[in-house]
Amino acid sequence: MIVNVLKLFALVLLPIAALQAGEIAVSSLDLSLAANSSGWPARANLSTSGNPILLGGKVFPNGLGSHTKFRFLIDCHGTANRFTAKVGVDDVANKQYASVIFRIEGDGKKLFMSPVMRPGDDPLAVDVDLTGIQQMVLLAWNGEGGGQADDHADWADATIIFDGKAPVALAIAEPRRIRTPPTPPTPRINGPVVIGTRPGNPFLFYVPVTGERPITVIADGLPDGLRLDPVTRIISGTTPIVGTYKIRVTATNARGSTTRELRIVAGDTLALTPPMGWNSWNCFASKVTRDDILRQANAMATSGLRDHGYAYINLDDFWMPKNEDKDSTLHGPERDAEGRINSNARFPDMPGLTASIHKLGLKAGIYSSPGPKTCGGCISSWQHEKQDAERFAEWGFDYLKYDWCSYNQVVSGNYEDQAYAKKPYMMMGEHLRQQKRDIVYSLCQYGMAKVWEWGDEVGGNTWRTTNDIGDSWSSMSKIGFSQAGHEPFVKPGCWNDPDMMIAGWVWGRFTNLSDDEQYTHVTLWSLQAAPLLLGCDLTHIDEFTLNLLGNDEVIDVNQDPLGRMAGRIAIRGDTQVWAKAMSDGSMAVGLFNLGDETVPVSTTWNELKLKGPQRVRDVWRQQDIGIRADGFTDNIPRHGCMLIRVSPSK
Repeated sequence: MIVNVLKLFALVLLPIAALQAGEIAVSSLDLSLAANSSGWPARANLSTSGNPILLGGKVFPNGLGSHTKFRFLIDCHGTANRFTAKVGVDDVANKQYASVIFRIEGDGKKLFMSPVMRPGDDPLAVDVDLTGIQQMVLLAWNGEGGGQADDHADWADATIIFDGKAPVALAIAEPRRIRTPPTPPTPRINGPVVIGTRPGNPFLFYVPVTGERPITVIADGLPDGLRLDPVTRIISGTTPIVGTYKIRVTATNARGSTTRELRIVAGDTLALTPPMGWNSWNCFASKVTRDDILRQANAMATSGLRDHGYAYINLDDFWMPKNEDKDSTLHGPERDAEGRINSNARFPDMPGLTASIHKLGLKAGIYSSPGPKTCGGCISSWQHEKQDAERFAEWGFDYLKYDWCSYNQVVSGNYEDQAYAKKPYMMMGEHLRQQKRDIVYSLCQYGMAKVWEWGDEVGGNTWRTTNDIGDSWSSMSKIGFSQAGHEPFVKPGCWNDPDMMIAGWVWGRFTNLSDDEQYTHVTLWSLQAAPLLLGCDLTHIDEFTLNLLGNDEVIDVNQDPLGRMAGRIAIRGDTQVWAKAMSDGSMAVGLFNLGDETVPVSTTWNELKLKGPQRVRDVWRQQDIGIRADGFTDNIPRHGCMLIRVSPSK
């Protein structure tokens, strides 16, 4: 009797992992080896937030809590039999945003994949045959939500049944998928090859050059009124009379020399190529300060992105007063005695701010709304449009993002009525045009009334075609791949804007997009000649993001002076092909896989309306692939892409 009691006591003391011979709880494995780039930890017997695992109203004392972007590699030694679990999104997660796809792979093949799951769904029973499997991977992906900190993925009662050697966790070596080769030491002149400007206005252009330092730059053919500072590489002065001025810019270092033609077009059109730069919202939102902006401007220069052509540092909402807010740094007089708008206490010296940005050869952008309040509730431009346009020019700004926000609260109308949608943008456009300063005009009104059809009529240079983007595959892909059909309305000075970039460090963490999804993001925006306005924290930029955003051949696709937007050529299952004509007679082609498995994606020269054998170049890797007689095919991973440039072989 005593012996039996002692045996029972010993069983109680045993950990969950050894309750039965041949069974092991996944939660008992070394979770520190899991790859979890979301920043949320994997936890044993708790959700990733540290709470009890709660699925469908039931608490599970055993299991594994993770976030999306989770990968856990388990060595099964070929002796495991089954994996069982109940998976779901924890009940405490935000129902509006949270969504998870669970996936299990064995030796590189899919063994199980759930549908999109959300908080409150009943847990889904998983029973996977592991016979002969050497290595198993548990994965959790973002489904269709906002991709924020709500994707609490639970693996309740996760258990492996085995014969022989017990499974163990393995570290996952996850090298970032850097495709862009290192920048060569020889000089290369980057960025736009054509610049639009208005006669008599201040001119500013930094010559972007990569290569081993020191580099000297000279410019032959500069018109009267413009000069190049050989130290800062900034061309400045006053724009000459109407005309096209062809400048020969030469960059030289110890490794060699290169020359490029730069065309300055003095006329009536700005933004002859899509604007490239940075916007404050995805980093700082309502917390933005003057020091934040200056740090980003300096980081744009020191990171090297300035030398790839990124030029704008754009201040979004919350620079103006909001006196009803409890945050006193937002307080201040809304307007001066003449009715001109003021900045809040965080931005005590707007002319000084723009001067600091201009000193780096960069340009400064600002934000407002045609309504009485911005989207954040700050004072805006309603009934002060002329004064505000004059104020922005006086302060030295070069770009205005004009956001619809509260306009419908003071002027009612049908959102799809073009006359209603045009009116406030026409008014501000006329006032901007009267300023003695080049101010790129960005319409932000979310694609209402088919803005791409009339944006240029109101003086717009770019116009938002969609709602706000989120850093999830569902948001980015839905926005990016929905742009088909807008290409007839794109030309130099007129660009569709599918919103800011969500690559890199956004919202205080790395983006929820995978490496392949980020390549798709940048490739699609470049093919579509969209503005490349970064949303990431440039002071927190890593090697992968720098290589992603600094590929000059990809940027050349975006900045091509012909000014074409790619069109969708084909849809085959989960794959798509997009293509655009380039100014040198070549064609840039994107091959995309929107599915969840690696598949071959193809195009033919016939569907691209090309004749004869074509020379193919891998744009991301900056490598010639060779000549193909009839078309091109490549295996593309889940949510990934290939960007090629195709030209006649002769």
